[in-house]
Amino acid sequence: MLRTLRILLEMIKFEHTLFALPFALMSAMVAARGVPPGWKLFWILVAMVGARSSAMAFNRLADLEYDRRNPRTAGRALPAGLLTAAQAWAFTLATAGVFVVAAGMLNHLALALSPVALGIVWGYSYTKRFTTWTHVFLGLSLGVAPVGAWIGVLGRFDVAPLVLAAAVMLWTAGFDIIYACQDVEVDRAEGLFSLPARRGIGTALAASALLHAAMMGLLVWFGALAGLGAIYWAGLAVVAGAFVYEHSLVKPHDLGRVNAAFFTTNGFVSLALLCFTAAAVLIS
Repeated sequence: MLRTLRILLEMIKFEHTLFALPFALMSAMVAARGVPPGWKLFWILVAMVGARSSAMAFNRLADLEYDRRNPRTAGRALPAGLLTAAQAWAFTLATAGVFVVAAGMLNHLALALSPVALGIVWGYSYTKRFTTWTHVFLGLSLGVAPVGAWIGVLGRFDVAPLVLAAAVMLWTAGFDIIYACQDVEVDRAEGLFSLPARRGIGTALAASALLHAAMMGLLVWFGALAGLGAIYWAGLAVVAGAFVYEHSLVKPHDLGRVNAAFFTTNGFVSLALLCFTAAAVLIS
């Protein structure tokens, strides 16, 4: 059982929960104007882990046949036969159940919207079959996190978390485009609609940079709505520098540092935003 659990966690890249989690915590802290009550924070974390784990496992199931034919992904647990589809389905449904229970523990609105959230995070897996907007749909899946955290704390919608969700959507779409540059030939052969496959790597990388620039504008808007101070603005300057560095790593003729651009830089971006936002909220 421990071996199977380890393989499941590797399959869903559990450590990549780091990407969306800081934005959920940012939203929760701004909503609470400080650290949320411990029990709310606990259930927000449980909901985040449950939703993302279920979404990733569902994605692996939806993409199983494509992964078998892609040399980069053929060694993943499902195509390699390390896990059965039944085990992956059991994990997908169990973690979805964990998410719904956690949402219900927060408040009625969170519970009522939990099926909508699951529909979004599961539905992304099919978008690359018919639209080049697939990267934006992935961004929407991660953008659910700050809205859900805000609702978890306050039990209502507001403009600020929607703006933060839009920023997360553009951020995710931008780095997912960079990541998709690795699979251009496979995506073209399979008839899939990633932006690099359909418009070329050069155009895709330019679009990624534009999306990240637009994200910075939305983060400025979020800071103004939330009344965050100088510490937050300093954090945005740091993040802008990180984006400049990220886009210097990947060129149309040189994709050797995609992993550094995708994992390291974007992990830094999300954690830096959380730290600077938390400091701005707690010191104000």
